[in-house]
Amino acid sequence: VQLQASGGGLVQPGGSLRLSCAASGSIFSIAVMGWFRQAPGKQRELVAAITSGADTNYADSVKGRFTISRDNAKNTVYLQMNSLKPEDTAVYYCNAESAGLHYWTQGTQVTVSS
Repeated sequence: VQLQASGGGLVQPGGSLRLSCAASGSIFSIAVMGWFRQAPGKQRELVAAITSGADTNYADSVKGRFTISRDNAKNTVYLQMNSLKPEDTAVYYCNAESAGLHYWTQGTQVTVSS
């Protein structure tokens, strides 16, 4: 499984960004895809995840603001982030779980600042 993430950048508080994560390779075996983030001095945490059956899970801190979705035709998972807050500033990573293994992208920086 290979993953390619895109999106991220600098946005003002209250703004929106969309992250994309395209999967290739043995994508039929992917059970779950998700986004994690790591802020300076903090542990990496789950932001949102979506299963192959389209069940979703969100961190409490992003519920109602972030939406994870998938486009099976494009083998891509999206993270739509609305109403962004300074505390959302972090490096974001896409993850895929396949056959008990975890695959990661390089991080993409999201900075929320005025």
